Amino acid sequence: MTDREVELKAVVGDPAALEARLGARGAVREFHGRMSDRRYDFPSRALEAADQVLRVRAFTAAPGSPGRRAEVAWKGPTRREGGYKVREEVQVVVDDASPVATILVRLGFCVTDAIDRCVEFFSLDGAALRLEWYPRMDVLLEVEGEPAAIEAAVTASGVPRSAFLPDRLLDFAARYRERTGIAPALNLATLGAEAPAWPAWGAETP
Repeated sequence: MTDREVELKAVVGDPAALEARLGARGAVREFHGRMSDRRYDFPSRALEAADQVLRVRAFTAAPGSPGRRAEVAWKGPTRREGGYKVREEVQVVVDDASPVATILVRLGFCVTDAIDRCVEFFSLDGAALRLEWYPRMDVLLEVEGEPAAIEAAVTASGVPRSAFLPDRLLDFAARYRERTGIAPALNLATLGAEAPAWPAWGAETP
């Protein structure tokens, strides 16, 4: 399926309060658990040079959450339109990420980036909202949809509109480092023995 991804992200200081506000506005929580992204590219990083992404995403549901199937996506170059981050996206849902990963390796691709996070997905009046906890970084809220739905969801979140930016994840990671003097960790492999800074239910997922 070919689509247009339109989104904003913001740093969230109090995730519990945010969840309460979303619940009061009628948002539906659709999933919570682990979300692991693996980005594939040629050894030359030709896709990265063209600002394209080939990603395989796997989900592990936390206890009590409905399951969620794996996804494979291609994303085109990033654009800024009307203050939003916009990319062309082709995404398919699959039952299992492992065979897809094997096929990509056989074709000469390799994993060039890994992102591990615990997430909560919400839907609200045509917008998709995702709370994101990383191994070591700020908690982020991503809001995706058409602009009108995004703005309504931003208002419902109670997070100041000025906090929402059309920036990449690496931009948020760079600001975290600048503000705290601590290196962010976007995947578990970089933590070593340190415990990840995400909810207790995240520790229950392998």
